[in-house]
Amino acid sequence: MKFKILLALIFVNLLQAQKFQFPKTAVTDSLILEKQMPGLALQVIPELQSAKNKPENKIDLLDNLFRLQMVAQDYKTSIASLSENRNLFADHHMGDYRLMGFELYSMAKLVQKESNITFPDALQKAFNQKYESLPEKLIPRLPLAVDGNVKESRKQMKEILDKQKNKDSIDYKTALALCKSYLNYKTYSAIKPQVMQLLASKDKDKFIIETRDLKIKNGNTLTITIVRKKENTSPLPVILTNNIYAGPFDEFFGKRAATYNYVGAVVNTRGKRNSNNVNDPFEHESEDVYEVIDWISRQPWCNGKVGMIGGSYLGFSQWAAVKKLHPALKTIVPQVAVGIGIDYPAQNNIFMSYMLQWIQYVTNNKLTDEVDFSNFAKWNLINTEWYKSGKSFRSLDTISGKPSKIFQRWLDHPGYDQYWQKMVPYKEDFSKINIPILTTTGYYDDDQIGALYYFKQHHQYNKNADHYLVIGPYNHGGAQSFGFTYVNGNPIDPAARISIDDLAFSWFDYILKGGKKPEILKDRINFQVMNTNTWKHVADLDKMHTSTVKFYLQDKKNTSSVFNKPDTQTFTKQIVDFNNRDQKDTYYKVSKKDSIKTTTSIAFESEVLDKDMIISGNLSGFFNVSINKKDFDTDTYLYQIQPDGKSSLLSTHIVRASYAKNNEVRQLLEPNKVEQIPINNSYFMSRKIEKGSKLLLLVGVNKNPNWQINYGTGKDVSDETIKDAGEPLEIKWYNDSYVEIPVYKD
Repeated sequence: MKFKILLALIFVNLLQAQKFQFPKTAVTDSLILEKQMPGLALQVIPELQSAKNKPENKIDLLDNLFRLQMVAQDYKTSIASLSENRNLFADHHMGDYRLMGFELYSMAKLVQKESNITFPDALQKAFNQKYESLPEKLIPRLPLAVDGNVKESRKQMKEILDKQKNKDSIDYKTALALCKSYLNYKTYSAIKPQVMQLLASKDKDKFIIETRDLKIKNGNTLTITIVRKKENTSPLPVILTNNIYAGPFDEFFGKRAATYNYVGAVVNTRGKRNSNNVNDPFEHESEDVYEVIDWISRQPWCNGKVGMIGGSYLGFSQWAAVKKLHPALKTIVPQVAVGIGIDYPAQNNIFMSYMLQWIQYVTNNKLTDEVDFSNFAKWNLINTEWYKSGKSFRSLDTISGKPSKIFQRWLDHPGYDQYWQKMVPYKEDFSKINIPILTTTGYYDDDQIGALYYFKQHHQYNKNADHYLVIGPYNHGGAQSFGFTYVNGNPIDPAARISIDDLAFSWFDYILKGGKKPEILKDRINFQVMNTNTWKHVADLDKMHTSTVKFYLQDKKNTSSVFNKPDTQTFTKQIVDFNNRDQKDTYYKVSKKDSIKTTTSIAFESEVLDKDMIISGNLSGFFNVSINKKDFDTDTYLYQIQPDGKSSLLSTHIVRASYAKNNEVRQLLEPNKVEQIPINNSYFMSRKIEKGSKLLLLVGVNKNPNWQINYGTGKDVSDETIKDAGEPLEIKWYNDSYVEIPVYKD
């Protein structure tokens, strides 16, 4: 009995340790709030550093820590923590611009105290000191780094305080959130107007920046921003970016090009900024960019040569531009390029819920709706509401409260038809593209499939394609900027921590100015092998691996190895009830430390590997299945289970079975007949798998709020509802199905 009481007391004390004194009056009185916040931050810091609250990633720990230290008014220590955060975020000082607003505020507070001057004077002194110490290539990023949203941070702070009404204590999570929102509001409301003015003054000294409305020959009006370095008075090659994300990024892209001694030109798409034309994303780039390049090539500051750069939509724009190639366009550097109709808005013919969030992001106003786009709670709620309702996917925009013609138009084209084909080069169009190209993408890039689609099609239809690829352990942001030290919470090899910016502009120097070819481009395909700290260089994608291993869908209990073809054909049955929207998640325990969600999947685990294996390339193979419906969406994941029991995702694949053989023409399955579904367009990876690891293969059915739900009737999936679910989907996964894993050996 005493032992139970003791345990109860310990539990109560633990709960109390998570609570901090915070007077009710601080909620409504700003002066009291100001006095209370430093003390609250000092109480939160030990809890942040405690074992139970300590983030797994040290970057996240330092990010929270420097903010709390600022709230506690320990500015000198906060600057040190922020500096350590940056060093962990990226090597070679590539991330030294990050969170600059907070550093300037802390520096100004220290200067104000030391020099006994006003805060504005101290801020100007701190700004000048910091600006002069930064490498020139980081200068273009400064406006983005200090452009905090004062209104939104104030709103967030108020929402947290409102929940504290009539409470005299505050829990750890709420206290941390309050400290962070309070700091954001206090920092940016204090520095933003003055720092933006100071930056504008510096820009005026360094650059010639011109923004104008350009009426092109097809009758449309586009806004274009031209940036030149004042010291460069002779005509130069122009680096053009076609940007749908109108706003601060326009000047950033222009100034970035100028700092590398080019003329930077950034044009916004139709309907953005000052354009009164209709905003139809993706549809007019090929036509419009040609006209923009034609105008640029005739300007006195252009020497007749134009290159293009940009990532994601901006990468897509370059492929649109070469569908009708202007003579002045000498090279493109498409980074993490959206494969329109290939990996977005549908990946392998399955539409994603994210498409509506993105459409509203770029069409809600003339710039970008950052607040709405970043409201992940709102969008998760919308997607979940749709999923729970069982309504058709077409109803998603109505559920969001904002019907969208663009959303509906995209859904009208579930196959890769002429609607998508006309936007970018298609088949033989690639044979006419004879300018040099550099593509960059990453193993963790959301648009890797699109980026590699263009690369593969170009080489397939043009045997002399002068097209290079750089791929490494980068996510969507990293492959268009620089290699972050950590990706998905894990450190990447030092060899991979390169500046993609420097690589891109070295390429421009090579092509447009007769400079030296970038050192890393030793062959057409240049890929970093994770966990080896080395780069490899091969002539084509198939040479990323030297052999393959077939992983068969068989239980390891019934075979000596999942890598051996089964002697007799059997199957594993899976049943998925589309009517069930309250299904509890299930997990496959891979070790004492880790488990993996398998709610709509079945798991196949390999034996322990007795030697190292380098997986390099992407998954292929076939699924031999029979189902009781006309269609379904497969969902495949390959994991490494490390010797320490931790899991790492290696590759994924999702596809609509009826489009797996031809993404242009739907071929429905015959119920209860064994059908073969090819595995194409999975994610590339190059990584050493250590001896003592296991591979875990999950195969299953797509059924979640992030994607369309295919009920298998054979009707347009966008129109199907839960009323079409009928009997549960029954799948027989035959054991002679296999996922072919590419393996590299020196």
